[in-house]
Amino acid sequence: MNTSPATRRAFLKKSSAFATASVLAPARAISPNAKISVACIGIRGRGNSVMHSFIAEPDCEVTHLCDVRESVLTQRGAEVKAKTGRMPKLVKDYRELLSDPSIDAFMVATPDHWHALLTIEGCLAGKDVYVEKPASHNIQEGRVAVAAARKKERIVQMGTQIRSAPFLHEAREFVKSGALGKVITGRAWETGRSGAVKLTADGTPPAGIDYNLWQGPSPERAYNQTIVEGAWRWMFDYGTGDLGNDGVHRIDYCRYVMGLDGFPEAISSSGGKFFFDDDQQWPDTLMVNYDYPGHVIQYEMRLWSKSKLFNAGEGAVIYGENGWMQLTNTSWKAYDPNGKIIKEGSSDIGQTAHVRNFLDAVRSRKRESLNQEIYSGHISTVMCHAGNIAWRTGKKLRFNAETETFDDAAANALIGREHRKGFELPKIS
Repeated sequence: MNTSPATRRAFLKKSSAFATASVLAPARAISPNAKISVACIGIRGRGNSVMHSFIAEPDCEVTHLCDVRESVLTQRGAEVKAKTGRMPKLVKDYRELLSDPSIDAFMVATPDHWHALLTIEGCLAGKDVYVEKPASHNIQEGRVAVAAARKKERIVQMGTQIRSAPFLHEAREFVKSGALGKVITGRAWETGRSGAVKLTADGTPPAGIDYNLWQGPSPERAYNQTIVEGAWRWMFDYGTGDLGNDGVHRIDYCRYVMGLDGFPEAISSSGGKFFFDDDQQWPDTLMVNYDYPGHVIQYEMRLWSKSKLFNAGEGAVIYGENGWMQLTNTSWKAYDPNGKIIKEGSSDIGQTAHVRNFLDAVRSRKRESLNQEIYSGHISTVMCHAGNIAWRTGKKLRFNAETETFDDAAANALIGREHRKGFELPKIS
């Protein structure tokens, strides 16, 4: 977006003022009988769904809505008023929320390139944060988000809602019981036919959208309607490919049920754009290996294939010496070596329980009670970033869990990026 020097100076002055306010803003003490005030940021598709999950909780009030699109704000505001009887405050620039002491928590469901920065600035402003997956656009951002949450003692939950589904906890306990014997390998996958991504010509941002804010920390680029309206997910500057979009769920519950609560030691990837001849940058075919001490997780992605694995378009299987288990998004089944079902369970996908888990932790201030606390969410997100980086470098990479760096200079160059001026990544001391 072209701006005059004077406009740019005014914008940076405003940004600086918001940044100062965010550091100084105190967290509001929530009395037992008070409702938790939530500002929802990014309220289109997924954000609209999660927003309604918060609205449904009796001790929660969605008091603010924030989106860069005026039409979305107007529509969602009317919907919230019709459902609750109260009109939320409509805000286009999230920085207006940072210094508002009436807000207890942020719900973040923007495109990926905004997830970490909104989490970080929310934490620094004394807000708790429920952030959709993936937790960051890159490893460096995610690391800073964890540091900000720790520094300000904030409650931060990543929105991999299946972590709160009862069936998943049953599955983990079954594996921990030793019923499958020693568990060594797991395999997670995504299959299905996606659509091709064809970008329209660049143009001028339409009235009613703040494109400068939409870009945020990403590199300056001319407005492209196709990207802004959804293809951002398949572009390097904004999304994390389907590995970070859907794979994060399957990788997360695979490692959770296997009891692998830390980072892998090594990552290798193979794949590419083998099916689509289009404008998307991330691969449509990907195979990733994650090496742990004594364990391996494999991830398979086929965005062009109608064929399923184990009759499921997405899921995971876990292999032990005495049997194996299949996981879907709502169920688990354990089999003996001959394929006979020995135990199974199912539940809903966990969305309501995940929001409830977050709100309960906001009240109790016990981050250990969260089912997907930011550090755990960061681990699963880093696994997606690492798989993508291994693919982009074409190398098997060893990962240092302490420094969150690789044993390769080309890979380390992809750990983070320089944020655009006005949307810099804060330094957490």
